[in-house]
Amino acid sequence: MTGIGRASAVALLGVTGRLVEVEAHLTSQLPAFTIIGLPDTSLGEARDRVRSAAANAGCPLPARRITVNLTPAAVPKRGSGFDLAIAMAVLAGADVAPLASERTVYVGELGLDGRTRPVVGIIPMLLAARDAGVERVVVPTGNVDEARVVRGLTITGVSSLRAAAIDAGAALPPVEVQPVQHAPALPPAPAQTPELADVLGNPVGVRALLAAAAGRHHVLLLGPPGAGKTMLAERLPGLLPDLGDEAALEVASVRSVAGLGDQSWTRRPPWEAPHHSASAIALIGGGSGTIRPGAVSRATRGVLFLDEAGDTQRRRNATESKHEGQEVGSLHTSITLDRGVRLG
Repeated sequence: MTGIGRASAVALLGVTGRLVEVEAHLTSQLPAFTIIGLPDTSLGEARDRVRSAAANAGCPLPARRITVNLTPAAVPKRGSGFDLAIAMAVLAGADVAPLASERTVYVGELGLDGRTRPVVGIIPMLLAARDAGVERVVVPTGNVDEARVVRGLTITGVSSLRAAAIDAGAALPPVEVQPVQHAPALPPAPAQTPELADVLGNPVGVRALLAAAAGRHHVLLLGPPGAGKTMLAERLPGLLPDLGDEAALEVASVRSVAGLGDQSWTRRPPWEAPHHSASAIALIGGGSGTIRPGAVSRATRGVLFLDEAGDTQRRRNATESKHEGQEVGSLHTSITLDRGVRLG
C-alpha cells in the first residue's frame, strides 16, 4: 500500500524566496524516514522533530517507509521552517489530512510537544508565495501579526500540528495549547523620533541637513568633539517623509529576516548607527549557512550613520565594502554551505 501527499513551503536565500513543493511518499516497507532535495543539517533533522511532534499532537505518523522530496532539488533548503510542510505532506499521504495540498503553503517549525514555533523571514516568504500564485498560507500563531503585512493572501494561524491537521480535514477533536510567541531579535525602536527643533544654533549644519533630506543626498559632518555632529545626524530621519507601500514592504522584508517579528512593519525610514569598531560582516551582512542582513541592509530606505568613520583600519575596510554597493548598486555576500557549495 502506497500513498503520496503534497504541500508547499518556501526556501529563503537572503530576502528572496522560492516556492518549494514538498512530496511525501509512503510505502509498506520497513519503517524509515528520509528527506531528499538538498536539505542542510537542520532540515535533515526535521524527521525526528516531525515524528515526535506528530506523536505528541495526537496524529502519529504511520509505521511505514517515508520518503520526503523537496523540489526543485537544485535549490538549497535550510532551516527548520519546513517542518510544518513536511508533516502535512506526510499526513496527507496517510489520508489523515486529506485537504492538504500543494496549493497551500505551510511555514513553521515544530517543537517536540507538537506546538508550532515562529520562524524569521516570514514576510519575504509570503511575498514569494503570493508572486507564485498561492492564495492561502498556514503559519504559526506567533507569526500571524507579522504575516498580515502581506496583502492578497488568506492567512491561517495554527498553534500546533494538531490544529493544522484539523484545518486540513483531519477527524480529530481540537485541543487548546499555549501558543509560542515570537521573541524579537533586536530591541524595539524609540517611540519618538528626535526633532530638529531640539538643535539650538549651528545654522550651517542645520542647512546641510535640510539639503540632504530634501534631495536624499549623502552628508559628511566634520567638526571637533562636542560640536553636535551626532545630534544633527540623529535628527535626519525625522526630516524624511513616511515610506510608501512598496518601500515599506521592502524595509519590512529586511527587518523580518533580521528577526524583528511583528515589529517589522514601519512607515518610518529606518535608522542604523553601528559602532565604529563594527566589522565588515556586521556592516554588510552574511553568516554561516544562513545570510543575515547587516547594518547597511537594515538601513534600506533610511539613514546609515557611520560615526568616527576613519578611526580604524577595520572601519576603513568595511567602508570600502560599502562603496561597492554605492558604485555597482548591489552587494555580493558569500556563504559556505554544509556540502561545500559556495554561493556568490
